[in-house]
Amino acid sequence: MSDFNDFNNPQVAALPRHLKQFIVPQHYDHYTPIDHAVWRYVMRQNYGYLKDVAYYPYIPGLLKAGLTIEKIPNLQEMNDALGKIGWGAVTVDGFIPPAAFMEYQAYKVLVIAADIRQLKHIEYTPAPDIIHESAGHAPIIADKDYHEYLSYFGSIGAKAMFSAQDFQLYEAIRSLSILKEMPDADPVDIKKAEELVAYRQDNMGNPSEMALLSRLHWWTVEYGLIGTLKDPKIYGAGLLSSIGESVTCMKKDIKKLPYTIDAVNYPYDITKPQPQLFVTPTFQNLIDVLEEFANTMSFRVGGNYGLQKAVESKNTCTVVYSSGLQVSGTVTDFRKSDDEQPSFIKMSDPTILSHNNKLLNGHGKDYHKDGFSSPVGRLQGIDIPLEDMAPDALKLLGVEAGKHTRLNFASGITVEGTVKNVLTVEGKNLIITFTDCTVRDENDETLFDPSWGVYDMAVAEKITSVFCGAADKDAYEDIVYKSSTKTHHAEYDARTQELHQLYQQVRNRRHKGGDFGFLGNVWMRLQKNHHDDWLCALEILEILEHEEVEHEAATEIKAFLEDKAKKEPKLKKLINDGLYLIKHPVEQKLVV
Repeated sequence: MSDFNDFNNPQVAALPRHLKQFIVPQHYDHYTPIDHAVWRYVMRQNYGYLKDVAYYPYIPGLLKAGLTIEKIPNLQEMNDALGKIGWGAVTVDGFIPPAAFMEYQAYKVLVIAADIRQLKHIEYTPAPDIIHESAGHAPIIADKDYHEYLSYFGSIGAKAMFSAQDFQLYEAIRSLSILKEMPDADPVDIKKAEELVAYRQDNMGNPSEMALLSRLHWWTVEYGLIGTLKDPKIYGAGLLSSIGESVTCMKKDIKKLPYTIDAVNYPYDITKPQPQLFVTPTFQNLIDVLEEFANTMSFRVGGNYGLQKAVESKNTCTVVYSSGLQVSGTVTDFRKSDDEQPSFIKMSDPTILSHNNKLLNGHGKDYHKDGFSSPVGRLQGIDIPLEDMAPDALKLLGVEAGKHTRLNFASGITVEGTVKNVLTVEGKNLIITFTDCTVRDENDETLFDPSWGVYDMAVAEKITSVFCGAADKDAYEDIVYKSSTKTHHAEYDARTQELHQLYQQVRNRRHKGGDFGFLGNVWMRLQKNHHDDWLCALEILEILEHEEVEHEAATEIKAFLEDKAKKEPKLKKLINDGLYLIKHPVEQKLVV
């Protein structure tokens, strides 16, 4: 990415290549005057309401994140602000795969959807948008305990096992979110997309580690409450960015439960309001629960458990040997010894060997293009692990360049051939390379034949960790999984372009002052050509009331809005909340 913009932010600059591929330009000039009005409305409502129910750092956090009420945030301004607390931000195209999203968090970079919700979805949208990501996630990051939890969650999530069903659900959710934000989407198509999401949610099988972690993420980062069950405060971004659900979630009919590891047993539906929410007493409790879950995950348990999860995943996984060797590929089979430890591992598809997350020279995908297999465990009758043997001890076994030797493993597997070399890193033997090599199991079945070429035997007593993805992702994958479904970008007809102009004229008057009587002409054109609009009318009324001018027009607009609120129930709360803030304006410090 030669044109990659790191915004002079160290966290963004440190992103690896496989994450940079998801980044898209913000294209700030693509935001319309209506988009800015939607942002302004939501932010004013948030400020007016959330100052009483949001976790206390939220309001000062808006400023620390480089956000204002008046305009959609610019990524450079956000990065300038977030850089001061050790974070960064980038824009992406809608939903990205969960594993990538988690990894961005581990790098302390906020992922922000570049698009903004339509006016008709101003209260809530299932699609990620710049309101949700920046006004929801960014402000709370100023809290040290919270951002430590967020980055730690990312580092755990980046190693979670995921399944084919996870990707299928991700694609279904992404498609639905895109459809719902299309101004001319066919209701039949939306219904089919909703049914597909519901079907895939109901047919996930046993949830993967990623699916379970996603639940913990949902009930904390997205929809979390903090405090006591009787007096909780909002910190979840999904609630902070939804001017509808941030109010309804506080009602008594929404069950409030203590946040414990039990939250993994509660699936969620992104298309509906949440039937229950979880309250944590502190952010430290979030870390404690995450740690409790992480202790059950493959990357910490390793062994047969981790290998079985890797086989079920059918995705690229990394097997970490006790010697420090990391083998990344698709685990297709493994064997257990009598002591219930792994004795032999087989990987198909191109495989790479790494150490400390860096590819070992000469052990890339091209070299191991047909896969990889190797025994695991101690040698028969020898107490010292092979990985820990000094050169003199290896010589006693015949493990010396140019020597023919036979290694007998306690599992019954034998490796016999001519030693080509031994790769030792940081005092640990990682790989013994053989020519003319034969590998057989305890039943004399051939596991490797000399005709297959050079044999690189991984050296390790145990498998200490297994996690999804490659150890050295940039060496393994030219491009990680990325959806081919693109978000919709509207083309505006002449009528809509005229409406944009009217919104801009109102915006200009609010920022620059001038002839406020001109707003009467804007109102007349709204009445003539855009009688269904309510937000532009509300913005005109706000200026006229605050400047105490054009009283006749103000009276007419107010009557129009009140009548629309009565006749259109879906707009009643939006309009009434807007009228309330005209009488009770927000503080000016967040406006500029």
